[in-house]
Amino acid sequence: MKSFLTKGWRIAVAALMTSSLLFTAACGTSNNSAAPTAAQGDLTLVIGAYSVAKDAFDILLPKFAAHWKEETGQTITFQESYEASGTQARAIAGGFEADIAALAMESDIDKIQKAGFITSDWRKVGNGGMITRSIAVMGTREGNPKGIHDWEDLTRKGVKVLYPNPKTSGGAQWDINAMYGAGLKESEAKTGQKDPAYAKSFLERIHHNVESLDKSGRASMAAFEYGVGDVIITYENELLARIKKGIPYEVIIPKSTILIENPAAIVDVNVDKHGTRKAAEALLAYLYSEEAQRIFADNGFRPVNDKVMEEVKGNYKTPEDLFDISYLGGWAKVRESLYSPKGVWYQVLAGI
Repeated sequence: MKSFLTKGWRIAVAALMTSSLLFTAACGTSNNSAAPTAAQGDLTLVIGAYSVAKDAFDILLPKFAAHWKEETGQTITFQESYEASGTQARAIAGGFEADIAALAMESDIDKIQKAGFITSDWRKVGNGGMITRSIAVMGTREGNPKGIHDWEDLTRKGVKVLYPNPKTSGGAQWDINAMYGAGLKESEAKTGQKDPAYAKSFLERIHHNVESLDKSGRASMAAFEYGVGDVIITYENELLARIKKGIPYEVIIPKSTILIENPAAIVDVNVDKHGTRKAAEALLAYLYSEEAQRIFADNGFRPVNDKVMEEVKGNYKTPEDLFDISYLGGWAKVRESLYSPKGVWYQVLAGI
């Protein structure tokens, strides 16, 4: 297991992330808890989102603003903050006045709800509260020089693996869920039942080759593109979006992997404080529209809109043994069994 202490390359990676992957929109803010000030007659919505959503939101938000202007005559602007999902959730729960939270996983939305800022049943909106889907995959360098084909290949000697830190990154938790679930699937195929001990051992063997644990999925991707590691575990949509921009990745879809679902919710306390509920509800509804779902698809996400998914299904492969979070017992069980202080992940991290 490599040390996670600062290395020389991190300075360059940080510069790369700042300049190309994790910048905040010019009209945005970074976790500022102050309420926005709008021009007379105009409106500002505050968006708190996970970093992976940024590229799609850069297109979606101006389009929504144009629709809103046409329908109401009102100019709408945005203050945007993009962070690792766990970091963003803690910021909103701690007082960052986002009107809408768009995060990597429902457990991060739940943190905001438990803090008292979401008072409605956010899962009743749209498709169970989920605006996009994806799957956990592996990305290698062009030509797949290490011959990576499935999770087991990540345990081989000399294979350097990247994924982010689950303390801060929702994407990291999806990655770990995928690997742990694949271990459960393998044990089930061999013995007829899930074996958590086998799944833990499987996760340990992969973790032994982890090169670094970065703050977010975008940070891991920046490191990988700078030359760190042989394989990155990430969202399928991240790799497809980077390939579209000309970055040479090979996408490796494991036999067993997890279906990722990404939620968005109105932060009730904040929209009522800001007087932005009507606009926030309209924006959330827009994210489920065919136009918005096609934009998400253009950015590599799997649409939740059935019609749009039917249109683009040829762009995606269905893994042989795809499972969802319910296979692991749901998020409540996963938080306790994997990510609690005595959970599987922290046992793996501590080598116990």
